[in-house]
Amino acid sequence: MTSRVAPLPHMLRHWREAVPDDRLAHLIRDVSRAQMRSLHVRLTAHGVSFGHWTFLRILWLQDGLTQRELSHLAGVMEPTTLTAVRAMQDMGMVERRQLDGNRKNMHVFLTESGRALEKVLVPLAEDVNRISVGELSERHVASTRRVLLSMLENLAHDPLLSESTDNPLAPL
Repeated sequence: MTSRVAPLPHMLRHWREAVPDDRLAHLIRDVSRAQMRSLHVRLTAHGVSFGHWTFLRILWLQDGLTQRELSHLAGVMEPTTLTAVRAMQDMGMVERRQLDGNRKNMHVFLTESGRALEKVLVPLAEDVNRISVGELSERHVASTRRVLLSMLENLAHDPLLSESTDNPLAPL
């Protein structure tokens, strides 16, 4: 299988030698891609795609969302959610149903096997996080978390983003 993401050693050379002072957004993107790739490898061993992982994480926290709510929280378009939910339904992870008194909205619920995946998959993500922070001190990890959350808050107040209808930072 060929990877669409540059191998990690290439990324390290790129950041340390070629563009050590490049934009922070690019560095964050590359760290995120490396983390996603690491998790993807682990998830695939359990027959779960990275896209399904995103929806499972949301449903483990709040089961029974409408497809529209699920799309918004995942930051993807509704047709993408519909395709993923149908595939997850075929795999026995979720079921879609309408609630009594509301024939308009389709709600997505975890099945027993979808709920059980949480105990199997969450430790895989925790492993990736552990590997990612490596030997960093708890103080450095906490500081990084605070900085990234501040950046996210700053972007949430970006006037151009707040006008956007597909802003994943906007409340439902």
